Amino acid sequence: MPLLDRVATLIRANLNDLVDKAEDPEKLLKQLTLDMQNQFMQVKTQVAIAIADQNLLEKKQQENLDGQKEWLRKAELAVEKKEDDLARIALERSLTYENAARNFAQQIEDQAHQVQTLRDALHRLEQKMTETKARTEILIAQHRRARLTARTGAASMKEFESDAAFDRLKWKVSEAEALGQAQVAAGQPNTEQRFLALEKADQVDRLLADLKARSNSAQ
Repeated sequence: MPLLDRVATLIRANLNDLVDKAEDPEKLLKQLTLDMQNQFMQVKTQVAIAIADQNLLEKKQQENLDGQKEWLRKAELAVEKKEDDLARIALERSLTYENAARNFAQQIEDQAHQVQTLRDALHRLEQKMTETKARTEILIAQHRRARLTARTGAASMKEFESDAAFDRLKWKVSEAEALGQAQVAAGQPNTEQRFLALEKADQVDRLLADLKARSNSAQ
C-alpha cells in the first residue's frame, strides 16, 4: 500500500542524519513536519473509510444471516405441511445465505485487520509527529545558535583585527614622533655640548690674550 509505505518511510526517518546532510536544516525540518501532517490527514481519512467499509460488510453479513434464518423457518413450515419439495428449496436458499454470510465473515476479518493496521500506522505517525515537532524546535534553536555564534565569532575577529590595526597605527605614530625628535636632537647641539663649546672658546681667547701680552712685552 503506497500510503503506508510513505508513512513507514517518514516514521523511519532519522532526523539527525537528515539535518547533518541538509544545506538548510531549518527548511528541511519544516518541510518534513508538513509532509507528516499531510500523511497524517490521509491516513486518518483512510481509517475512517476502512471503518465505514467494515460496518457495511457487517451489515451485509447480518442481512445474509437473517435471510438464512428466514429460509430455515420456511423450510420448517414446509416440513410441517408435508411439503418436502418446498422444504428442500427453502433449505437450499438457506444454505446460499449461510455461505454468503460466511464469505462476509472472512471479508470482515480481513477488513478489521486492515483497520487495525491503519490505526497502528496513524498512532505511530502521530508519535513521530510529536517527536519531530519537539526535535525540530530543539534542532532549529541549535542551528540558529550555531549561526549566531559564527556571526559573533566573525564580528569578534573583525573587532580584534580592527584593534590590532589601531595599535599598529598608534605604534607608527609614536615611532614617527620619536624619529622626528631624534632628527631635531641631531640637528641642534644639546646644552652640554654648547657649554663645552663656550668653555673651549673662552680658553682659546685666554691663550690668545697671553700670546699677545708676551709679544708686547718682548717689544
